[in-house]
Amino acid sequence: MNGKTLVLCDFDGTISARDVGHEVIKRFMDGDWLEIDEAYAAGKIGSMAAYQRIASLLKVSREEMEEYTSSISGMDPHFREFHRFCRDRGYEIKIVSDGLDFYIDFILKRYGFEDIEFHSNIIRFHENRSVTIEFPQYNKECAKCGTCKSLLLQQYRRHYDTIVYIGDGYSDVCPSQYADLVFGKDILYEKCLRKERACIYYRNFKDVREILEKDPCFVSGGRKSRAVL
Repeated sequence: MNGKTLVLCDFDGTISARDVGHEVIKRFMDGDWLEIDEAYAAGKIGSMAAYQRIASLLKVSREEMEEYTSSISGMDPHFREFHRFCRDRGYEIKIVSDGLDFYIDFILKRYGFEDIEFHSNIIRFHENRSVTIEFPQYNKECAKCGTCKSLLLQQYRRHYDTIVYIGDGYSDVCPSQYADLVFGKDILYEKCLRKERACIYYRNFKDVREILEKDPCFVSGGRKSRAVL
């Protein structure tokens, strides 16, 4: 790849081995949240509206979330090698997540990746185990996702020649259409296939690294071509 390259990564289920946000919600919800989850998956509500409803039902202290996050945290076993590969090639890595800052920050620090810049929703802890969730990266024109990954990608576009996107979920579908090269699995990969959008299937970061090592001709100095393998 030529020029300055940015690798934008989702966090839950992508860098992290599990969807930590989903696990946290299941563990600490004081009420039935399945209706909210089903409405989100069906596209009836965006993640910001879902989080606003969830926040009123979420009962957890900072200490409880830290303890639970510690018990379930884990990363893609190949991410460390991928991080080293990107550093050696001069590719920058940034995380764009529609999850919560608390557990992302905790896990990155735990595994020694506190140098990676990330954007996410923010959880605030209050008395009586109540919480509120803030959305510093939402898109005022859309107001659907808590973190508008597409808006962040477009902001980065002016500083990079090539943007590689790696993700797996609903919140990755929109930004994937603006990237130069997309790696997807699970929901993202299925959605890209249905919409006939270029996407390379990956299982883990070893797959991503091996493909990028080949310097494929379809990534060359900007948004000139995209391919599906």
